[in-house]
Amino acid sequence: MMDIFSTAVLLFLIMDPLGNMPIFISALKHVPEERRTKVLVRELLIALLILVVFLFIGDNMLALLSLDQEAVSIAGGVILFLIALKMVFPPARGGGIMGDTPDGEPFIVPMATPLIAGPSILATLILMGNQNPGQEIALLGALLIAWFTSSAILIFSNRIMKLLGNRGVFAIERLMGMILIMLSVQMLINGITSYLAHYHS
Repeated sequence: MMDIFSTAVLLFLIMDPLGNMPIFISALKHVPEERRTKVLVRELLIALLILVVFLFIGDNMLALLSLDQEAVSIAGGVILFLIALKMVFPPARGGGIMGDTPDGEPFIVPMATPLIAGPSILATLILMGNQNPGQEIALLGALLIAWFTSSAILIFSNRIMKLLGNRGVFAIERLMGMILIMLSVQMLINGITSYLAHYHS
């Protein structure tokens, strides 16, 4: 039986709202202040739609592309590991994990995807859906918990940045990155172990 809370925590860590706060603030700086919340909510809803679609068609995508569960697990682990490394050791230039954002009002890119609905969380949803058949509703619940929590943090990002300061946000993001590194390594181990067991059977 899937643990909804632990799954929600994993999805929340992958979404990395604290790490995305500076990028979201930068992406919205050219948007009139009275429109910022509307634009942000729109992008969050688009991201949720993308995530839900991938959650429910993940198995079909695996079958269509002739991908094994082990391949998705290993690929997801690699992507998570690379993102986690950038959380712990951020690049010297650019606004966080995804670098600089374009001017003007953002639409879908980069806020909805790849910042929220990025390749790592999409791969994770496909993998979890494949590993937990018949539990799509529970997984949807975990996704909604993670999305609502991330959305609340991003909507109040300006206040949180003022409260914690840059050093506080960066410290928390590094801690989250360390946790995500351990989770990504475990995902890699699971994928490799499953592949070896399948290969030798």
